[in-house]
Amino acid sequence: MSTPNHRIRLIMELRRAGVVDTRVLSAVERTPREIFCLPQFRDRAYEDTALPIAHDQTLSQPTVVALMTQALEVQPRQKVLEVGTGSGYQAAILSLLCRRLYTIERHRPLLVDAEERFKTLRLNNVVTRHGDGWAGWTEQAPFDRIMVTAAPDAVPQSLIEQLAVGGIMVVPVGREARSQELLRVRRTETGHEIDNLAAVRFVPLVHGIPMDDEALSAGQARKSRA
Repeated sequence: MSTPNHRIRLIMELRRAGVVDTRVLSAVERTPREIFCLPQFRDRAYEDTALPIAHDQTLSQPTVVALMTQALEVQPRQKVLEVGTGSGYQAAILSLLCRRLYTIERHRPLLVDAEERFKTLRLNNVVTRHGDGWAGWTEQAPFDRIMVTAAPDAVPQSLIEQLAVGGIMVVPVGREARSQELLRVRRTETGHEIDNLAAVRFVPLVHGIPMDDEALSAGQARKSRA
């Protein structure tokens, strides 16, 4: 159960961890993390720890979410792409900082649940897609900012190409969870520059969508044509 004291303690932990951007701190404070948790973990919603969600995915540690959001340097009028909706927690925070957020998730059930949470919180600037995060969202590119919430084994060139010149992408990279690095990629006129920010642990960024989801999508397409 959330109380003001729980949120205050979390914000204090974020400050101690180096989160100093007041807009990011405010967004975290305004976002009820408990609604993004599985019921059996809601009493731990304001602990600074990662929590499991469905499909072997995780609700990231609040410190990691806040530090990644701070590193993205989101401005109010910007268009942002998130790769890996998951529970929707990171998307909810980003949506409070930007003009419009586009978010992609490969697991349809996770996306459906996240969409319900966005409706509950009246986050009307979030646009969702069920699809392959590696491919990004070419129809809406270029993006001012891109947040990747699962780890590819290398920075996806397809996502770099969808960044506007001057844009920033924050992405954890590494084949093994024990050796992942959080990178900040800045698109330049001539290419891109990379800063190594910290060691992190994320689930892998997987190509494609699950076979069950592909079959469901095909079935829905046939039904719509009938």
